[in-house]
Amino acid sequence: MDDKEEKFTSSLIFQGVINFFYALNFPRAILHIFLFLTSPSKGVIEKDINKWMEMEHYELHKAGLISWRGLVWLLWKDEPFRNLFYYRIKKDYLLPSRIVLEIAQLIYKPRSTLFIKASSIGEGFFIQHGYSTGIGAKSIGKNCWINQMVVIGFSEEDKAPILGDNVHISVGAKILGDVTIGDNSIVGANAVVVKNVPPNCTVVGVPAYIIKRDGKKVNEPL
Repeated sequence: MDDKEEKFTSSLIFQGVINFFYALNFPRAILHIFLFLTSPSKGVIEKDINKWMEMEHYELHKAGLISWRGLVWLLWKDEPFRNLFYYRIKKDYLLPSRIVLEIAQLIYKPRSTLFIKASSIGEGFFIQHGYSTGIGAKSIGKNCWINQMVVIGFSEEDKAPILGDNVHISVGAKILGDVTIGDNSIVGANAVVVKNVPPNCTVVGVPAYIIKRDGKKVNEPL
């Protein structure tokens, strides 16, 4: 068997396994598919699915799965995605959907140590692992990435962080109070941020300070 035949055979086996998986899991996810297809946030959820498949299941992402298949796969494989999906559906405030959602959450349970509270979260939001993670923000922009053991939280009742677009919050970081993390910025592992972070910056430390701005190494206070 030459390389082309091997690749073709491997591809057929791979596709067969995937089809078998969907045959098993489609009935479990039928309520979730209904919620997805009827949601006003369907377009946003599609961007979430695409992001999660690219980050966590690249081979399947390359295969170009249609969005509801990606949803079924992520519901099975990625607990933190369930939390985000349920957040999106709850934000729609449609009574029939909320009733169906209560049943759906019994089938695919969300991660119990991941909490999400924000007025708005942009499309393509990715939560890696999501263990012991609390997200309490005024707003979060597009294509943000949050690692595990992160705290994004209020310092007072009405004082919570704002995250811009393409922000990455690394493992164990804490973003507290009425602060803004600018677009394309990175908060390093275990950093504590209590002041605004400009766009295009990397910050580290306790308290956090800037080590990179616009691609150049610096050492600046916030």
